[in-house]
Order: sequence, then C-alpha cells, then structure tokens
Amino acid sequence: MLFEPIQEKGQQALSNSTALVVGAGALGTVISNQLVRAGIGKIRLIDRDYVELSNLQRQIMFDEEDVREAMPKAQAAKQKLEKINSQVEVEAIIGNVTSENIDELIKDMDVVLDGTDNFATRYLLNDACFNHQLPFSYGGVVSSRGMTAFFVPGKTPCLRCIMKEGTGGGQTCDTVGVIAPAVDMIASFEVTETLKYLTMNHEVLRGTLKTIDIWHNRHYDMKLTEPASDCPTCQKQEFPALKQNVNDEETVLCGRDTVQIHRQPEFNLEEWESQLTKVADVRRTPFLIKAAVGEEIYLVMFKDGRVLVQGTEDPVQARIWYDRFIGS
Repeated sequence: MLFEPIQEKGQQALSNSTALVVGAGALGTVISNQLVRAGIGKIRLIDRDYVELSNLQRQIMFDEEDVREAMPKAQAAKQKLEKINSQVEVEAIIGNVTSENIDELIKDMDVVLDGTDNFATRYLLNDACFNHQLPFSYGGVVSSRGMTAFFVPGKTPCLRCIMKEGTGGGQTCDTVGVIAPAVDMIASFEVTETLKYLTMNHEVLRGTLKTIDIWHNRHYDMKLTEPASDCPTCQKQEFPALKQNVNDEETVLCGRDTVQIHRQPEFNLEEWESQLTKVADVRRTPFLIKAAVGEEIYLVMFKDGRVLVQGTEDPVQARIWYDRFIGS
C-alpha cells in the first residue's frame, strides 16, 4: 500500500481479485508465490504432474520431502502457499487442462496466467480467454531465453496473431535445458503486468512481446500492433482449440522422458493397486499410483484417468506399455 501506483485502493482491488494459474512447475511456482505474497484474493492452480528431484533446480515451491512423498505439484504448492499467506484462498486441482474443462476452470476468474510448457495448452488458454473476454498473461522459457506478453481482448492482438500455430517448436528444455534465473524473470514480468491490470493501472501496461536472453545480455520488445485480419481467434471468433478433444491424445512432456496418455475418465487407485501389485512393484499415495512395470519403465496413474509412461519419449512405445498393463 506504500507503493504509489497501488496504495490502499489498489490493494483492496487485488484482494478482491481471482487468478487461474495453469501449471505448477517452474513458471507456475514463481507466479503463484508472487501473487499470494502480493495479497490476491484467490488462486486456482491446476497441474497434471507430481514432484521429482530434477524439478528442484528451478521449481521454487518444492523440496526433497515433496519428492519422497511423490506429491502432486498442485497439492504441494497449495500447502506451501497457504503457509505463506493464510488470507488467500488457494484451490488446487490435480489434472489436465482440456477443451472439455477449460470453461469451468476460468469461471469466476479475473485473469489467466501461463505456467505451461507447451503451445497446445497455450493456444487453448488463449482461445478460452478471448472467448470469455479475460486477459491472458503468456510466458515461456527455455535455456536462458524467455518470451512474455499480456493479451487483453478488445485492446491487443492475441497469441495466435503473433505466433501462428506450428511456429512454437524448436528447442525445448529436454534438448537444451533451462536455468532458474530466466524462469524467475519471465514469471516476474507475467505477474507485474497482472498486478497492473488488477489494480487498474492499465495505462502503464507494457503492450509488447518481450524477449530476453539473460545469459547473452539480450532484451527485445516488439510492440503489439493491430490483430491479424485472418486470426481465427480474436477476429473470426472461431476459437479452434476449444473444438479439439485432447483426452485421447498422447503428449510428450518437456524434459521428462515421459509420455502422458489420457483415455479414461477416472481410476479407482485402490483397485488398480491390487491389480498391478501382481505384476509390478507398486507404490500408492492418496493422489497417485507409481508402478515399475519394466526395466526403467514406470506407469504413474492419477485419479482423473491420466497415465504418465515414464522412461520413453516415443508415443508408440508408450502406448504399447499402456495397452499391456492398463488396456486399450
């Protein structure tokens, strides 16, 4: 409240605001940490994964105890965030963001922040935000580089205008790694623009696509100009990502040697523990089952019907293991 652009009025506005943070990994942990410490009213946090040792290099919310307990990231983050600021409501959802549930996820939210690691989900968030007239704080990081922009329906172009679908490929954290300072900077830019928006400081919104490389000391800003006239999202109102059913798709997870398969609506973990114990080394927690089914191959089953096949990046090989132990 001592900060001149915010003061007591802005702080009150912030405490009455809600935010959907998609992803509780590197970006998502920094984003949610900053929002909670700033005193936002409510955070809805969704993530499909659980904490592993390799995460701790850059995912600031987690520790080795979370690794030992195989805690789902959303749940682990909720427990930490509630200790930071007990006045903030933190809703944790362990699951995947899809075209089927995105409308429910953004319901009653004031802003959506990107903590994901893939463009398929980003296009889905972009389309949902512009369909519901919500601002979208985009960010992505790989290696020592990052990009971020704050999109406002009716005021700026959307993500599809400046990054056509299919142009988000190239290097990933799996091939070139990522350093934590780059994550922290991009997440901080995402949160800063969000704070400006929620405290009604719209006149100082940056209005650019910002690109940085903190290792090579490079910083660029590209002004967000007029929307693309043929954009299927913000101009034609077609929202293509909202029409895609992603539940039956295989997704290679960035930097994880893991393929996610989502074919079932839900799993009874107790029943599956009993079934898999006959053929695998199984560990069950309140949130998931982890079963060693082959040499360096693990199946991680979640209540919401998702399975992570760990130990391969080949979707075909992942389907073979899935069909062998889960069934098609």
